[in-house]
Amino acid sequence: MNHRRSHRGLIGALLAAGLMAAGCTGTGGSAKGADAEAPDDPSKVSGTITVLTHRTDIVQDGTMDKYAEEFNRTYPKVKVEFEAITDYEAEVKIRMNTENYGDVLMIPAVIKKNDYPKFFASLGSEDERSKKYRFTDYTTVDGKVYGQSPIGVTPGFIYNKKVWQEAGITDWPTTPDEFLTALKAIEAKTDAVPYYTNFKAGWPLAQWTSVNGSVGCDTKATTKLAEGDPWAKGADLRVADELLYDIVHEGLIEKDPTTTNWEASKPGTAKGDIATQWLGSWAIIQFRQAAEQAGTDPDDIGFMPFPARTDGKFCAVVAPDYNQAVNVHSDNKPAARAWIDWFTDKSGYADDNLALSPLKDAPLPDVLKDYEDEGVKFLETEDSEGATVKEIDNASEVGIYQPDYRQELVDMARGAKDGDLDDYLAGLGKRWTGAAGSLGS
Repeated sequence: MNHRRSHRGLIGALLAAGLMAAGCTGTGGSAKGADAEAPDDPSKVSGTITVLTHRTDIVQDGTMDKYAEEFNRTYPKVKVEFEAITDYEAEVKIRMNTENYGDVLMIPAVIKKNDYPKFFASLGSEDERSKKYRFTDYTTVDGKVYGQSPIGVTPGFIYNKKVWQEAGITDWPTTPDEFLTALKAIEAKTDAVPYYTNFKAGWPLAQWTSVNGSVGCDTKATTKLAEGDPWAKGADLRVADELLYDIVHEGLIEKDPTTTNWEASKPGTAKGDIATQWLGSWAIIQFRQAAEQAGTDPDDIGFMPFPARTDGKFCAVVAPDYNQAVNVHSDNKPAARAWIDWFTDKSGYADDNLALSPLKDAPLPDVLKDYEDEGVKFLETEDSEGATVKEIDNASEVGIYQPDYRQELVDMARGAKDGDLDDYLAGLGKRWTGAAGSLGS
């Protein structure tokens, strides 16, 4: 399993993390819920805990065992065992029909947010936790928090700085039109593919939904998805989809999108064969590692926000990756809670992954220094309507967190499918608002 799959929460985090899918049929939960209180004295915490994780890569290479060794310096009487699961969502969903789903686990996206108290123990009140941590809103039910992500991520364009400079572009584009002009310069002045769709992999196209909030710099962007048409004129998703369409329509992509290769796109970008891809901050480390392996300069890998500004500033939404939670049925809740607190606060996991820390007072990672220098404004969108958005998405069968509709859009743009962009987006909007109306939202 590669590192990308560990962030399907962006596809699971920036896209769907916290926007809980419509329902788990599991019966393993307790309706009353419970609290997992933080232990006061580490020397009195003991027992064995099982941690379920989607990070098969860092379990297999021993990294998680090293974290456990460090954890044991503070909690010597707790034994931590890891269970890495490749098809995490599917397998854990089934296991949650029982009480046997580990002591600590990443909250599967399939679990409805309002059902969290049935399956997970509370970590405390949102009022208290939100003073210290980001993303508490994503797992809050009735004022209590049921999960905590160890990292935060933000969307953006991974790009090869050297290629962009060779094309004469030294400043980030500030509008979609400027971005198109930049890609055209890359096409004219370099041998690089200006933009790589990763059409065949599919999931990178779904990541365009993470533009939502950045265009209008609006913390209520998720709420607006629940209340209106995401493809109305000027709406964030329409701006994003129009730019994607124009990039493809102008022929600024690979020759045949149906033959793209995600793994090959990393060294391709590192070596300058590819200029730009829309992904997220979680991908930076992978592309820099690809540069090291290819013998090129990792510092050539840059990261830029979506080309839109509000009051002269770029904005970038930050969101959690998978949230860790304590199984409500765990017999070792103090030890499980100790692991979550230590892993979030002390492990260095965010630094190791060049990611945003969930701690509000933590500095930005070095890979986002350009964002800091340019004064990019980070914002968290309110998630109070996240579950409603997911319900509308499911009922409409649009799939804003799936690649299908954008694959259709790309096919239209490149002439492989008949259709008009305005009509297509209007159709999506009609399906969306119709579903919202039928749900009574």
